[in-house]
Amino acid sequence: MEASTPPVPIRLSIAGMGCAGCVASVEDALRAVPGVQNVVVSFVEHTAVVTGTVTAATLVAAVRSAGYDAAELCGLDDENEKDQQDALYAARLLRKTAVSGALAIPLLILGMTDWAPPLESPFWLVAGLATLLVLGYAAQHFFVGAWRAFRNHTANMDVLIALGVGTGWFYSMAVVLFPESIPTLARHVYFEAAVTIVTFLNLGAWLEGRARHRTSASIRNLLNLQPRTARVVRDGHESDVSIADVGLGETLRVRPGERIPVDGIVLEGHSTVDESMLSGEAFAVEKSHGKPVVGGTINQSGTFLMEAQRIGRDTVLAHIIEMVRTAQQSKPTIGRLVDRVASVFVPVVLILAVLTFLCWFNFGPDPRFSYAIVASMTVLVIACPCALGLATPISIMVGVGRAAECGILMRNGEALQQARRLTTVVLDKTGTITSGRPCVTAVRGENSVLPIAASLEVGSEHPIARAILSSAKDQGLLLSAIEGFQALPGRGVEGQVRLEGQTVRATFGSARWMEEQGVDLGDLATDAAELSRTGHTCLFLALDGRAAGLVAVSDPVRADAAAAIQRLRGLGLWVMMLTGDRRATAQAVADAVGVDSVLAEVLPADKAAEIQRLQAAGAVVAMVGDGINDAPALACSDLGFAIGSGTDVAIESADVILLHGSLHAVADAIQLSQATVRNIHQNLVGAFLYNILCIPIAAGILYPLMGILINPMIAGAAMAASSITVVSNANRLRHFRPKHKPLSDESDERGR
Repeated sequence: MEASTPPVPIRLSIAGMGCAGCVASVEDALRAVPGVQNVVVSFVEHTAVVTGTVTAATLVAAVRSAGYDAAELCGLDDENEKDQQDALYAARLLRKTAVSGALAIPLLILGMTDWAPPLESPFWLVAGLATLLVLGYAAQHFFVGAWRAFRNHTANMDVLIALGVGTGWFYSMAVVLFPESIPTLARHVYFEAAVTIVTFLNLGAWLEGRARHRTSASIRNLLNLQPRTARVVRDGHESDVSIADVGLGETLRVRPGERIPVDGIVLEGHSTVDESMLSGEAFAVEKSHGKPVVGGTINQSGTFLMEAQRIGRDTVLAHIIEMVRTAQQSKPTIGRLVDRVASVFVPVVLILAVLTFLCWFNFGPDPRFSYAIVASMTVLVIACPCALGLATPISIMVGVGRAAECGILMRNGEALQQARRLTTVVLDKTGTITSGRPCVTAVRGENSVLPIAASLEVGSEHPIARAILSSAKDQGLLLSAIEGFQALPGRGVEGQVRLEGQTVRATFGSARWMEEQGVDLGDLATDAAELSRTGHTCLFLALDGRAAGLVAVSDPVRADAAAAIQRLRGLGLWVMMLTGDRRATAQAVADAVGVDSVLAEVLPADKAAEIQRLQAAGAVVAMVGDGINDAPALACSDLGFAIGSGTDVAIESADVILLHGSLHAVADAIQLSQATVRNIHQNLVGAFLYNILCIPIAAGILYPLMGILINPMIAGAAMAASSITVVSNANRLRHFRPKHKPLSDESDERGR
């Protein structure tokens, strides 16, 4: 039975969300749609990602029925589509700010001078009507949002603003139209407060939007790597077509200086390609017939023809973009907790505003009614659920984006949060501490050893297998057909091979496997011990249970491995190497790079068991690996790091993918995690303190002690500033630079 294809996520742009309370409303509306499996709504991006057996049209209808608007975002240019919508929205906010400001300024000048006419003057009726017209344009989105929330039995920030501004206008018009009904001391108008509040809020929303736009810089940078056109060769003619029109198997020409349009292989020609986008290496890679090329990398010197093998959303670049987006929009535990707090925030503020009114009206000084109106209006306007709603996701979004720019792909926001809690880092050897590009350095035994070993390793993707095959190819050796082939992970390979007219059973693998089969290695064991002491990996060949020889392979240690490991130790982490290689070989590598401990001759299943043993002892464990035998350990660790050059299985099992392959990226990820979580805490503390301090002050708690009562206009400015502060603080993460800490003398005293 064929495995079912996982549903493709549908990405929607959501309009009309004013605060975190709106997020809960949109999520509830989408989850109620039959067939929906998972919903993630981002208040930062104003988007929703939905997975399940459902159509985009059905989801859009559900969002609209909840009182918001939605449209599907399609293709790799999602961010450009959203940028166009955001630009239109920003332009509307600026126009609204200008219109409300044009009325607010003269009214403020009149309020601060003696030029204001008496309340009996027709001027105030005209001013009231002008204010109504301005509010109908500049504050329309607040009132519409409040009505939608009321109709759907929810409460959001729009409700607070609409009530605050609306109350101020209605009270002022009552004073103008029915002055005799209002106590003499309470006859004040607040038209200037209403339009000034709206001016500040619209200007704040525009500034916040500009700041939020910067948080998406990482996605836009990735999108800019994708060429918009490709040069296709069809029926012998070359023509430029849109990248969306390139089909599988088509022949494309890539000229010097151009970005490679899609993933594929070189058919004809020779060139060098800058692959720093993926590898982080400054040196260009030579490409010739049969070599793979990746979309978004830069062709440098020559021209070549290539065959398109992965297009659209299947390219490496598209997968990277999708992974970054998914991680940015995911919600770690702290984010979900804050969302629950924010969802009840507005109802609590409404209750506090009512209590404020009652307290002033019953116990306040004259004019009680006027004080009650002003204080309750100020409470409604100063409360800011936006700051709470933005505090966590805005930092996660910037942190994940910055990680991607450093070549670190986070699968979700939880991974970014988890990295700071690590106490132990477990490293695989081959392809992680070493370069993963080994070469054959010695062959001992019969002449048939290397060709039979290479024959058994045909088809294997393991770096050692590739080294043996490459050595056999360089020597022009003829390979034999293998029958009854079998691979035993962590041990070796075996099969039947024809040798001098006879069929013999050939086994090729570790010394441990040879011992299990009762093969006497004799002098080969002595040779292997000597080679292992200098860091060589030795594999043995046995024919019909008789030792025939060994192949020694050396995998050089990565140039920066020792420095990266010392840096991890400097961060207070216990660094351990876990490998299936011989103990002597593993110890030689461990001594070269300075890990705290080493465990060798470990089978793949035992790697996972060792991770679990460390966890049972209280360690928070990260596993770093690149091979298929690392997948179980990556999956069961608290945080799995996969080297980007590793196998698909390892990458799919990991929480973090290191595109550049350097162990420094592990330390970078931990430091970025620390910076991001610190940023989240700063935002949350700031948002909570703002509301905890400002709401009581707005309610008038300082009035009996100091005679201080906040003007509603100041409340509007403070509310706008609080959101801008949160977004601006999160944007500081865009300038994060990893710090290379040397190993301190005290670091050896850290707990194990």
